[in-house]
Amino acid sequence: MARVEFRKVRKEFTDDKKDPFVAVSDSDFVINDKEFVVFVGPSGCGKTTSLRMIAGLEKQSSGDIIIGDRVVNDLHPKDRDIAMVFQDYALYPHMSIRENLSFGLKNLKKPKNVIDEKVQSAAAILGLEDMLERKPRELSGGQRQRVAVGRAIVRDPQVFLFDEPLSNLDAKLRIQMRVELGELHKRLGATIVYVTHDQVEAMTLGERIVVMNKGHIQQIASPKDLYATPQNMFVAGFIGSPAMNFMDARMEGNRVITESAEFAVPDAIAAGLKKYQGQRLIMGIRPEHIFGEDFSLNVPHDHKLQARVQVVEHLGSENLVYFNVGKRLITAKVHPETHTFVGQDKTFILDMSKAHFFDPETEQRIVL
Repeated sequence: MARVEFRKVRKEFTDDKKDPFVAVSDSDFVINDKEFVVFVGPSGCGKTTSLRMIAGLEKQSSGDIIIGDRVVNDLHPKDRDIAMVFQDYALYPHMSIRENLSFGLKNLKKPKNVIDEKVQSAAAILGLEDMLERKPRELSGGQRQRVAVGRAIVRDPQVFLFDEPLSNLDAKLRIQMRVELGELHKRLGATIVYVTHDQVEAMTLGERIVVMNKGHIQQIASPKDLYATPQNMFVAGFIGSPAMNFMDARMEGNRVITESAEFAVPDAIAAGLKKYQGQRLIMGIRPEHIFGEDFSLNVPHDHKLQARVQVVEHLGSENLVYFNVGKRLITAKVHPETHTFVGQDKTFILDMSKAHFFDPETEQRIVL
Protein backbone atom coordinates (compact mmCIF):
# COMPACT_ATOMS: atom_id res chain seq x y z
CA MET A 1 0.00 0.00 0.00
CA ALA A 2 1.06 3.65 -0.26
CA ARG A 3 0.66 7.17 1.01
CA VAL A 4 -1.07 9.86 -1.06
CA GLU A 5 0.05 13.48 -1.03
CA PHE A 6 -1.27 16.72 -2.53
CA ARG A 7 1.20 19.58 -2.84
CA LYS A 8 -0.49 22.89 -3.69
CA VAL A 9 -2.95 21.10 -5.97
CA ARG A 10 -5.39 23.36 -7.76
CA LYS A 11 -8.15 22.57 -10.23
CA GLU A 12 -9.87 25.18 -12.39
CA PHE A 13 -12.62 24.57 -14.92
CA THR A 14 -12.65 27.13 -17.71
CA ASP A 15 -15.53 28.43 -19.79
CA ASP A 16 -14.99 30.90 -22.63
CA LYS A 17 -18.00 32.92 -21.50
CA LYS A 18 -17.20 32.97 -17.77
CA ASP A 19 -14.31 33.38 -15.38
CA PRO A 20 -12.55 30.13 -14.42
CA PHE A 21 -14.32 28.14 -11.72
CA VAL A 22 -11.94 27.01 -8.97
CA ALA A 23 -13.11 23.54 -7.88
CA VAL A 24 -10.10 22.83 -5.65
CA SER A 25 -7.91 25.64 -4.31
CA ASP A 26 -4.24 24.95 -3.50
CA SER A 27 -4.80 21.79 -1.44
CA ASP A 28 -2.05 20.40 0.79
CA PHE A 29 -2.50 17.13 2.65
CA VAL A 30 -0.94 13.72 3.27
CA ILE A 31 -2.87 10.45 3.54
CA ASN A 32 -0.68 7.95 5.32
CA ASP A 33 -0.02 4.36 4.29
CA LYS A 34 -2.92 2.06 5.37
CA GLU A 35 -5.03 5.01 6.54
CA PHE A 36 -8.78 5.34 5.97
CA VAL A 37 -9.43 9.01 5.11
CA VAL A 38 -12.85 10.41 4.27
CA PHE A 39 -13.51 13.58 2.27
CA VAL A 40 -16.80 15.19 3.26
CA GLY A 41 -18.63 18.39 2.47
CA PRO A 42 -21.70 19.75 0.67
CA SER A 43 -22.32 19.27 -3.04
CA GLY A 44 -19.83 21.20 -5.16
CA CYS A 45 -17.21 21.52 -2.40
CA GLY A 46 -14.44 19.80 -4.40
CA LYS A 47 -14.31 16.41 -2.70
CA THR A 48 -15.12 14.29 -5.77
CA THR A 49 -12.86 16.42 -7.96
CA SER A 50 -10.02 15.73 -5.49
CA LEU A 51 -10.71 11.99 -5.70
CA ARG A 52 -10.82 12.08 -9.50
CA MET A 53 -7.48 13.87 -9.59
CA ILE A 54 -5.93 11.10 -7.47
CA ALA A 55 -7.38 8.58 -9.92
CA GLY A 56 -6.13 10.52 -12.94
CA LEU A 57 -9.66 11.05 -14.29
CA GLU A 58 -9.17 14.81 -13.90
CA LYS A 59 -5.91 16.62 -14.59
CA GLN A 60 -4.92 19.16 -11.96
CA SER A 61 -4.34 22.73 -13.14
CA SER A 62 -1.22 23.06 -10.97
CA GLY A 63 0.57 21.35 -8.11
CA ASP A 64 1.83 17.80 -7.60
CA ILE A 65 0.08 14.54 -6.73
CA ILE A 66 2.25 11.81 -5.20
CA ILE A 67 1.22 8.17 -4.76
CA GLY A 68 3.79 6.10 -2.93
CA ASP A 69 7.13 7.48 -4.03
CA ARG A 70 5.98 8.56 -7.51
CA VAL A 71 4.79 11.91 -8.79
CA VAL A 72 1.82 10.79 -10.89
CA ASN A 73 0.89 14.12 -12.53
CA ASP A 74 1.30 12.75 -16.05
CA LEU A 75 0.54 9.07 -15.45
CA HIS A 76 -2.49 7.46 -17.11
CA PRO A 77 -5.09 6.14 -14.61
CA LYS A 78 -4.22 2.52 -15.42
CA ASP A 79 -0.59 3.17 -14.49
CA ARG A 80 -1.30 4.71 -11.06
CA ASP A 81 -1.96 1.38 -9.32
CA ILE A 82 -5.28 2.50 -7.88
CA ALA A 83 -8.75 0.94 -7.91
CA MET A 84 -11.93 2.99 -7.84
CA VAL A 85 -15.42 2.03 -6.63
CA PHE A 86 -18.19 4.18 -8.06
CA GLN A 87 -21.58 5.13 -6.71
CA ASP A 88 -23.51 3.32 -9.50
CA TYR A 89 -21.62 -0.03 -9.20
CA ALA A 90 -20.66 0.04 -12.96
CA LEU A 91 -21.07 -3.74 -13.35
CA TYR A 92 -21.38 -5.44 -16.74
CA PRO A 93 -25.00 -6.68 -16.79
CA HIS A 94 -24.39 -9.49 -19.33
CA MET A 95 -21.52 -10.99 -17.33
CA SER A 96 -21.68 -13.27 -14.30
CA ILE A 97 -20.32 -12.05 -10.98
CA ARG A 98 -17.24 -14.22 -11.55
CA GLU A 99 -16.69 -12.61 -14.95
CA ASN A 100 -17.19 -9.12 -13.52
CA LEU A 101 -14.60 -9.79 -10.82
CA SER A 102 -12.06 -11.26 -13.23
CA PHE A 103 -12.54 -8.82 -16.13
CA GLY A 104 -9.82 -6.36 -15.14
CA LEU A 105 -7.32 -9.11 -14.42
CA LYS A 106 -7.95 -10.71 -17.82
CA ASN A 107 -7.28 -7.36 -19.48
CA LEU A 108 -3.96 -7.27 -17.61
CA LYS A 109 -3.15 -10.73 -19.06
CA LYS A 110 -2.84 -12.34 -15.64
CA PRO A 111 -2.49 -16.17 -15.60
CA LYS A 112 -5.75 -18.09 -15.16
CA ASN A 113 -4.68 -19.69 -11.89
CA VAL A 114 -3.83 -16.26 -10.44
CA ILE A 115 -7.19 -14.86 -11.57
CA ASP A 116 -9.11 -17.79 -10.06
CA GLU A 117 -7.24 -17.47 -6.77
CA LYS A 118 -7.85 -13.73 -6.49
CA VAL A 119 -11.54 -14.04 -7.42
CA GLN A 120 -12.11 -16.79 -4.85
CA SER A 121 -10.26 -14.83 -2.19
CA ALA A 122 -12.28 -11.65 -2.83
CA ALA A 123 -15.54 -13.63 -2.94
CA ALA A 124 -14.70 -15.23 0.42
CA ILE A 125 -13.86 -11.87 2.03
CA LEU A 126 -17.14 -10.34 0.81
CA GLY A 127 -19.46 -13.35 1.24
CA LEU A 128 -20.04 -13.78 -2.50
CA GLU A 129 -18.98 -17.43 -2.91
CA ASP A 130 -22.52 -18.66 -3.61
CA MET A 131 -23.28 -15.86 -6.09
CA LEU A 132 -20.39 -16.13 -8.55
CA GLU A 133 -22.50 -17.62 -11.37
CA ARG A 134 -25.35 -15.12 -10.99
CA LYS A 135 -25.87 -11.98 -13.07
CA PRO A 136 -25.94 -8.52 -11.43
CA ARG A 137 -29.73 -8.21 -11.96
CA GLU A 138 -30.20 -11.21 -9.65
CA LEU A 139 -28.49 -9.45 -6.73
CA SER A 140 -29.68 -6.86 -4.24
CA GLY A 141 -28.18 -3.37 -4.17
CA GLY A 142 -25.94 -4.27 -1.24
CA GLN A 143 -24.70 -7.43 -2.97
CA ARG A 144 -23.97 -5.51 -6.18
CA GLN A 145 -21.99 -2.98 -4.18
CA ARG A 146 -19.98 -5.84 -2.68
CA VAL A 147 -19.19 -7.03 -6.20
CA ALA A 148 -17.99 -3.55 -7.12
CA VAL A 149 -15.74 -3.57 -4.03
CA GLY A 150 -14.55 -7.10 -4.91
CA ARG A 151 -13.57 -5.96 -8.39
CA ALA A 152 -11.30 -3.43 -6.72
CA ILE A 153 -9.88 -5.95 -4.23
CA VAL A 154 -8.75 -8.41 -6.91
CA ARG A 155 -6.58 -5.67 -8.42
CA ASP A 156 -4.54 -5.54 -5.17
CA PRO A 157 -3.90 -1.80 -5.71
CA GLN A 158 -1.78 0.59 -3.71
CA VAL A 159 -4.81 2.81 -3.04
CA PHE A 160 -8.57 2.21 -2.98
CA LEU A 161 -10.79 5.13 -4.01
CA PHE A 162 -14.50 5.16 -3.10
CA ASP A 163 -16.84 7.74 -4.66
CA GLU A 164 -20.06 7.87 -2.57
CA PRO A 165 -20.46 4.08 -2.85
CA LEU A 166 -23.42 3.80 -0.46
CA SER A 167 -25.60 6.65 -1.67
CA ASN A 168 -27.86 4.39 -3.76
CA LEU A 169 -28.63 2.04 -0.86
CA ASP A 170 -31.50 2.30 1.59
CA ALA A 171 -30.83 3.40 5.18
CA LYS A 172 -30.60 -0.11 6.66
CA LEU A 173 -28.24 -1.35 3.95
CA ARG A 174 -26.05 1.74 4.31
CA ILE A 175 -25.50 0.97 7.99
CA GLN A 176 -24.69 -2.66 7.20
CA MET A 177 -22.28 -1.71 4.41
CA ARG A 178 -20.55 0.86 6.66
CA VAL A 179 -19.79 -1.91 9.13
CA GLU A 180 -18.57 -4.18 6.34
CA LEU A 181 -16.31 -1.51 4.84
CA GLY A 182 -14.79 -0.79 8.25
CA GLU A 183 -14.07 -4.50 8.78
CA LEU A 184 -12.70 -4.78 5.23
CA HIS A 185 -10.21 -1.98 5.90
CA LYS A 186 -8.94 -3.73 9.02
CA ARG A 187 -8.62 -7.03 7.15
CA LEU A 188 -6.83 -5.63 4.10
CA GLY A 189 -4.74 -2.99 5.86
CA ALA A 190 -5.44 -0.85 2.81
CA THR A 191 -4.99 2.84 2.05
CA ILE A 192 -8.55 4.04 1.43
CA VAL A 193 -9.72 7.45 0.23
CA TYR A 194 -13.48 7.74 0.56
CA VAL A 195 -15.82 10.53 -0.58
CA THR A 196 -19.26 11.14 0.89
CA HIS A 197 -21.68 13.99 1.54
CA ASP A 198 -23.02 12.13 4.59
CA GLN A 199 -21.24 13.34 7.73
CA VAL A 200 -22.53 10.39 9.79
CA GLU A 201 -20.89 8.05 7.27
CA ALA A 202 -17.70 10.10 7.49
CA MET A 203 -17.64 10.05 11.30
CA THR A 204 -18.20 6.30 11.54
CA LEU A 205 -15.71 5.24 8.85
CA GLY A 206 -12.85 7.74 8.79
CA GLU A 207 -9.70 7.55 10.89
CA ARG A 208 -9.26 11.13 9.72
CA ILE A 209 -11.72 13.37 7.92
CA VAL A 210 -11.03 16.11 5.38
CA VAL A 211 -13.84 18.69 5.58
CA MET A 212 -14.16 20.77 2.42
CA ASN A 213 -16.26 23.77 1.40
CA LYS A 214 -16.15 25.81 -1.82
CA GLY A 215 -12.92 24.17 -2.95
CA HIS A 216 -11.04 24.83 0.29
CA ILE A 217 -10.01 22.39 2.99
CA GLN A 218 -11.59 23.65 6.22
CA GLN A 219 -10.06 21.13 8.64
CA ILE A 220 -8.35 17.73 8.68
CA ALA A 221 -8.73 15.83 11.93
CA SER A 222 -10.03 12.69 13.61
CA PRO A 223 -13.81 12.41 14.08
CA LYS A 224 -13.40 13.03 17.81
CA ASP A 225 -11.34 16.21 17.28
CA LEU A 226 -13.71 17.55 14.61
CA TYR A 227 -16.61 17.18 17.00
CA ALA A 228 -14.83 18.53 20.10
CA THR A 229 -12.69 21.29 18.56
CA PRO A 230 -14.09 22.45 15.20
CA GLN A 231 -11.79 24.99 13.59
CA ASN A 232 -14.53 27.31 12.37
CA MET A 233 -18.28 27.79 12.18
CA PHE A 234 -18.60 25.83 8.94
CA VAL A 235 -17.03 22.70 10.45
CA ALA A 236 -18.97 23.18 13.69
CA GLY A 237 -22.25 23.41 11.79
CA PHE A 238 -21.50 20.61 9.35
CA ILE A 239 -20.18 17.98 11.76
CA GLY A 240 -22.74 16.66 14.22
CA SER A 241 -26.36 15.63 13.78
CA PRO A 242 -28.42 17.68 14.37
CA ALA A 243 -26.08 20.58 13.64
CA MET A 244 -24.56 22.85 16.27
CA ASN A 245 -26.72 25.81 17.35
CA PHE A 246 -25.37 29.36 17.07
CA MET A 247 -26.46 32.40 19.09
CA ASP A 248 -25.38 36.03 18.99
CA ALA A 249 -23.71 36.90 22.29
CA ARG A 250 -21.29 39.14 24.16
CA MET A 251 -19.11 38.70 27.24
CA GLU A 252 -19.79 40.73 30.38
CA GLY A 253 -17.56 39.70 33.27
CA ASN A 254 -17.91 35.95 33.64
CA ARG A 255 -21.31 35.86 31.96
CA VAL A 256 -22.40 35.38 28.36
CA ILE A 257 -25.31 37.64 27.38
CA THR A 258 -27.59 36.46 24.53
CA GLU A 259 -30.81 37.96 23.17
CA SER A 260 -32.97 35.83 25.46
CA ALA A 261 -30.88 35.00 28.51
CA GLU A 262 -27.52 35.26 30.23
CA PHE A 263 -25.35 32.41 31.44
CA ALA A 264 -22.47 32.05 33.83
CA VAL A 265 -19.48 30.33 32.24
CA PRO A 266 -16.79 28.21 33.92
CA ASP A 267 -13.72 30.16 35.08
CA ALA A 268 -11.50 28.61 32.40
CA ILE A 269 -13.81 29.81 29.62
CA ALA A 270 -14.15 33.27 31.20
CA ALA A 271 -10.35 33.57 31.36
CA GLY A 272 -10.01 32.50 27.72
CA LEU A 273 -12.53 35.13 26.62
CA LYS A 274 -11.06 37.93 28.77
CA LYS A 275 -9.85 39.99 25.81
CA TYR A 276 -13.30 39.78 24.21
CA GLN A 277 -15.05 41.60 27.07
CA GLY A 278 -17.94 43.69 25.78
CA GLN A 279 -17.42 42.48 22.23
CA ARG A 280 -19.85 40.63 20.00
CA LEU A 281 -19.28 36.87 19.75
CA ILE A 282 -21.03 33.88 18.27
CA MET A 283 -21.75 31.20 20.85
CA GLY A 284 -22.18 27.63 19.62
CA ILE A 285 -23.72 24.76 21.56
CA ARG A 286 -24.70 21.31 20.36
CA PRO A 287 -28.31 20.07 20.70
CA GLU A 288 -27.21 17.25 23.00
CA HIS A 289 -25.85 19.82 25.47
CA ILE A 290 -29.28 21.46 25.91
CA PHE A 291 -31.59 19.75 28.39
CA GLY A 292 -35.17 20.06 29.51
CA GLU A 293 -35.24 21.35 33.09
CA ASP A 294 -36.79 18.08 34.27
CA PHE A 295 -33.86 16.01 32.87
CA SER A 296 -30.89 18.35 33.30
CA LEU A 297 -28.75 15.92 35.33
CA ASN A 298 -25.89 17.71 37.09
CA VAL A 299 -25.85 20.83 34.90
CA PRO A 300 -25.92 24.03 37.00
CA HIS A 301 -29.36 25.60 36.99
CA ASP A 302 -28.08 29.15 36.54
CA HIS A 303 -27.72 28.22 32.87
CA LYS A 304 -31.44 28.59 32.21
CA LEU A 305 -33.12 29.68 29.00
CA GLN A 306 -36.87 30.10 28.62
CA ALA A 307 -38.41 29.78 25.16
CA ARG A 308 -41.65 28.83 23.44
CA VAL A 309 -41.58 25.40 21.78
CA GLN A 310 -42.16 25.58 18.02
CA VAL A 311 -41.85 21.94 16.92
CA VAL A 312 -41.30 18.59 18.64
CA GLU A 313 -40.00 15.51 16.78
CA HIS A 314 -40.50 12.24 18.67
CA LEU A 315 -37.75 9.82 17.57
CA GLY A 316 -38.22 7.09 20.17
CA SER A 317 -34.84 7.16 21.92
CA GLU A 318 -34.84 10.97 22.00
CA ASN A 319 -36.91 14.02 21.17
CA LEU A 320 -35.78 16.96 19.06
CA VAL A 321 -37.29 20.21 20.31
CA TYR A 322 -37.12 23.41 18.25
CA PHE A 323 -37.48 26.93 19.62
CA ASN A 324 -36.35 30.45 18.72
CA VAL A 325 -33.68 32.58 20.35
CA GLY A 326 -33.98 35.94 18.66
CA LYS A 327 -34.04 35.21 14.92
CA ARG A 328 -32.19 31.91 15.25
CA LEU A 329 -33.94 28.54 15.39
CA ILE A 330 -32.40 26.41 18.14
CA THR A 331 -32.52 22.61 18.39
CA ALA A 332 -32.38 20.65 21.65
CA LYS A 333 -31.91 16.88 21.76
CA VAL A 334 -33.73 15.91 24.96
CA HIS A 335 -34.69 12.81 26.92
CA PRO A 336 -37.75 11.09 25.37
CA GLU A 337 -39.71 11.43 28.61
CA THR A 338 -39.16 15.19 28.78
CA HIS A 339 -42.61 16.79 29.03
CA THR A 340 -42.76 18.98 25.92
CA PHE A 341 -45.50 20.12 23.55
CA VAL A 342 -45.86 22.73 20.80
CA GLY A 343 -46.70 26.19 22.12
CA GLN A 344 -45.38 25.42 25.60
CA ASP A 345 -43.19 27.97 27.39
CA LYS A 346 -40.36 25.67 28.41
CA THR A 347 -37.25 26.12 30.55
CA PHE A 348 -34.08 24.66 29.04
CA ILE A 349 -30.70 24.23 30.71
CA LEU A 350 -27.49 24.74 28.72
CA ASP A 351 -24.27 22.95 29.67
CA MET A 352 -21.98 25.96 29.30
CA SER A 353 -18.86 23.87 29.91
CA LYS A 354 -19.49 22.47 26.41
CA ALA A 355 -20.05 25.84 24.71
CA HIS A 356 -17.90 27.02 21.78
CA PHE A 357 -17.15 30.63 20.83
CA PHE A 358 -16.41 32.06 17.39
CA ASP A 359 -15.18 35.37 16.04
CA PRO A 360 -18.16 36.91 14.15
CA GLU A 361 -15.89 38.44 11.47
CA THR A 362 -13.59 35.52 10.65
CA GLU A 363 -15.95 32.75 11.88
CA GLN A 364 -12.87 31.05 13.36
CA ARG A 365 -13.19 29.23 16.68
CA ILE A 366 -11.70 31.09 19.64
CA VAL A 367 -9.19 28.78 21.29
CA LEU A 368 -9.77 28.95 25.02
